[in-house]
Amino acid sequence: MRKAGLSFLLGGLVACSALAGSALAASDGAAVYGTNCAVCHQAGGVGMPGQFPVLKGRIDKIAATPEGKAYLMDVVLNGLHGPIQAGGMSYAGFMPTFKGLSDDDLAAVLSYLTTLGATPQTFSADDIKAARAKPKKGSELIAERNALNAGHPIP
Repeated sequence: MRKAGLSFLLGGLVACSALAGSALAASDGAAVYGTNCAVCHQAGGVGMPGQFPVLKGRIDKIAATPEGKAYLMDVVLNGLHGPIQAGGMSYAGFMPTFKGLSDDDLAAVLSYLTTLGATPQTFSADDIKAARAKPKKGSELIAERNALNAGHPIP
């Protein structure tokens, strides 16, 4: 009886710890976003029509596939330049690289951005580290975006 109670208690502590960790990651991601991304994409990821795409309600959908997750990591690590279609609007902008941020910070901000939609996804520092090991040039990133859009239309 005591052993079962102890197992239940330990299981509960592990579950609470995991929930606290994900809440902490979300709050860290929000802070990283506020410092590095909100100046363009605005608070809450609402964007600026014609200048900076909306992120809210889009990033979770893009991240729903392995190809989409890879693309998002490549964008934050390599930046994005030139015309794109996003959310039914055209953008001819410049997104700088954020490769100077840590793997933990990039994972936290991408995970946070997915919470602004209906289907939150998780990025890990290991995911970012693997993507960082394969830098991409602008033309490669556009080709990746086009392939992703052909297979799973980018919202």
